[in-house]
Amino acid sequence: MMKLARFDARSTDGDEVGRAIDEHGYAIVENMMDHDDLAALRAELEPHFAGQKTGETNFLGARTKRFNNLFMRAPTTRKMVLHTVLLGAADHILLPWCARYHVTYTGVMHLMPGETAQALHRDAFFYPIRNPGPVTQQGSLWAVTDFTAENGATRIIPGSHLWEEERQPRPEEVVAAEMPAGSAIIYAHNIIHGGGANTTDQPRTAVALNFSLGWLRQQENQFLTLPVEKARELPEALQRLIGYDFGAPFMGAVNGQNPHALLEEPSGEVGYRSDPELEKAYRERVNWLKVEAVPPPPGVLPTD
Repeated sequence: MMKLARFDARSTDGDEVGRAIDEHGYAIVENMMDHDDLAALRAELEPHFAGQKTGETNFLGARTKRFNNLFMRAPTTRKMVLHTVLLGAADHILLPWCARYHVTYTGVMHLMPGETAQALHRDAFFYPIRNPGPVTQQGSLWAVTDFTAENGATRIIPGSHLWEEERQPRPEEVVAAEMPAGSAIIYAHNIIHGGGANTTDQPRTAVALNFSLGWLRQQENQFLTLPVEKARELPEALQRLIGYDFGAPFMGAVNGQNPHALLEEPSGEVGYRSDPELEKAYRERVNWLKVEAVPPPPGVLPTD
């Protein structure tokens, strides 16, 4: 059995986890949540399951319940998304490609007994950049229940983030990302993965908290799910992380000002549409892309 890249949040940091993601495409980090936070998260999620429908396509899962807008529905996620290991890993793998990254998606995947295995895929299909290429998103899947091979632990193909687009995994390359509740698997968007089959009599629950480059459109519209009056309830670091901040120089301004001004006392002044920190990052750190436009190969979209 393959030994997975595994760390303990109490003794690692985001840079070490980021280097593992560079090499393997993922890292499993245990003890990302303590007992109290895990109990609080379960209590926040539980009332929402009954009213949710299962997936409308095979990819979304006929026995899987999903819902979003977690910063409002499950306030414990506000603390989770600011975990220093999670942010440190994102700094490592995303900041070579942007001056600032944002939350792109928050969601729950609740696999009920009898769910079948999801199609293997890359999350990269959101943006038309062929693999191998720049990392445009960092995913993190948090185990609300234990993840086992029997209850639908996410299946991953280590190293597949470096493969050419057309390369498909062999069965022996697919492994289950087993981990205890309170852990998270943090991964690059272009690793091939997919939910497993739940052959047990208990559900398997996960929370996804994903980031994307600040100059890309977010998967979940944070400004409609968290308009100004709701965003004011969040800590400032999270306000900026969901997008109440410049995404890049001259991107995201409101009346020329940093969009965070909407959450502060209005000044009535027209702003510069950027800030020196972002411009310094673009001059000194961010890699510029040369993208060739080519048709996507078959199978890139999960509905293919």
